[in-house]
Amino acid sequence: MGQLYEPVDAEQLMSYREAKDGQILEEGINEAGAMSSFIAAGTAYANHGINLIPFYCFYSMFGFQRTGDFAWAGADMRMRGFLMGGTAGRTTLAGEGLQHQDGHSHLLAANIPTCVAYDPTFAYEMAVIIQEGLRRMVTQREDVFYYITMMNENYAQPAMPEGAAPGILKGLYLLRESRIGADRPRVQLLGSGAILREVLAAADLLENEFGVAADLWSATSFTELRREGLGAERWSLLHPAEPRRPSFVETCLANRKGPVVAATDYVRLYADQIRPFVSRRYVVLGTDGFGRSDRRNQLRHFFEVDRGFIALAALKALADEGAIPASQVSAALPKLGIDPEKPDPTRV
Repeated sequence: MGQLYEPVDAEQLMSYREAKDGQILEEGINEAGAMSSFIAAGTAYANHGINLIPFYCFYSMFGFQRTGDFAWAGADMRMRGFLMGGTAGRTTLAGEGLQHQDGHSHLLAANIPTCVAYDPTFAYEMAVIIQEGLRRMVTQREDVFYYITMMNENYAQPAMPEGAAPGILKGLYLLRESRIGADRPRVQLLGSGAILREVLAAADLLENEFGVAADLWSATSFTELRREGLGAERWSLLHPAEPRRPSFVETCLANRKGPVVAATDYVRLYADQIRPFVSRRYVVLGTDGFGRSDRRNQLRHFFEVDRGFIALAALKALADEGAIPASQVSAALPKLGIDPEKPDPTRV
């Protein structure tokens, strides 16, 4: 019937309200209660014959870490819906320290077979993902739910590159091809979420300061890439007389030159999931270690996932392959503002 009364918090911005086409629940600091509400709504199609698609928004650190068993139970009950992990990543929520800084929720989400997880950077990526999620859960009636991490920064939102939608859903697409000559040393840079813009800045550094061509890829889901790759391996195992089926990662990188460097706002294991499908030198940067209270640029430098460290990793990978001299990497350290004796973030 819609809302037929005035709630006691009617004057507040996030007041409780009901409507025929949906409702907002403000659970407060009650993760278990909020997750229970999500499960109830996400299973209403089976229990009440009402097809609801809930969106549960929370600090990403307070999702799978605190209510992971509820997420597994909901999956076992074939729930549907969107878990939206806000202020996501270990460096995006400045000044709130280790309690709030999430570097591992995507690894926890990856353990649930029906959880489809993404770490988008741009609004168009999220739009494509949510549209596909609604199609799968409402139109196709698939028993899946989505985990989507959301950023906590203000930055420009570009238009979607033409033809990017399939790659966004699969987990990887070419965001920008290098603008400098094909005769230069070349690297492939992968990034997601809060760190993709640092990867973009690193690509500019490599091209403008070091003459290295850098192709830039947006990796919206290393988890989905791994699942697809494992599926391709399984198909080849069961069809030994057929030509081997390559993974989507292999297909994307097949005609691209140079080592691959991936950086995210999560622990290295997140991007390391696709290592079996990268048939060349693969360097992964991540935010292993505890959180810290500091400015975003300081946190990213501390965890060694800022533009300087991404550029350094790319130069070192090229040197390891003999594409550039090691002396060029040594000379780059002061240019990039990196102290080689800097403490290891995983041990302090």
